[in-house]
Amino acid sequence: MDLIRIIVAILLPPLGVFLQVGLGKHFWLNILLTILGYIPGIVHAVWIIAREPDYA
Repeated sequence: MDLIRIIVAILLPPLGVFLQVGLGKHFWLNILLTILGYIPGIVHAVWIIAREPDYA
């Protein structure tokens, strides 16, 4: 399942974070990072997904 989330995170970073943590602070931070630059949004999304605990 993490592989699918990472692929989604590369295509649409906020969606990948949403699938992992829901509508929390990390989701809104990722929206901001994606607006400021697509690459920072991707890096943040992959970092959130790659962390061990599943917050959802």
